[in-house]
Amino acid sequence: MLSMLCEVMADTEEILTMIRTYSELIKLPTFKERFEYLSLKGCVGKETFGWERYINQAFYRSKEWKDVRNFVIVRDCGCDLGISGREISDRILIHHMNPILPKDIVLSNDFILDPEYLICTTHNTHEAIHYGSEDLLISEPVERTPNDTCPWKC
Repeated sequence: MLSMLCEVMADTEEILTMIRTYSELIKLPTFKERFEYLSLKGCVGKETFGWERYINQAFYRSKEWKDVRNFVIVRDCGCDLGISGREISDRILIHHMNPILPKDIVLSNDFILDPEYLICTTHNTHEAIHYGSEDLLISEPVERTPNDTCPWKC
C-alpha cells in the first residue's frame, strides 16, 4: 500500500512541484520556516537515481560542480540552511532545492549548477528535507530566563 502511494505521489509530483529558490528562502528568518519551505516529504526507500547513480556520481566529481559548491559554501558562510549561528562543523552537503533527475544531468540543464537553487545543509538536515523526519534536526537552543536554573518551584 505504501509503495503504491509513493508511486502515485511520484507521478503527480512533477505536475505539482513548487520551484524553490534561494531568493525566496532567505526571506524566511527562522530555521524551521526554511526547513518547511524545503521539505519534500518523500517516501523512504524511493529510488532517485537507482542504476543510473553513476551519472550523478560523475556530475558531483566535475570541476563545474566543485566550483559552484565552493561558491555556495562561501555565500552561506558554511551555515545549515544559510542561518547564521548554525555553522556546520562536519561535512557540508549542498542541497538541490528542486530535485534533479538523471535527464537533467545528461541534458546539462542550467539549473543544476545555478546557486539560486542550491543551499548548504548538514547530513541530518538533508535527510529530514527528503524524508520529512524533523526528529533528525538539531533543536533550537532553549532561551534562558532569570532564575530558570532553580531545581524546584518556589
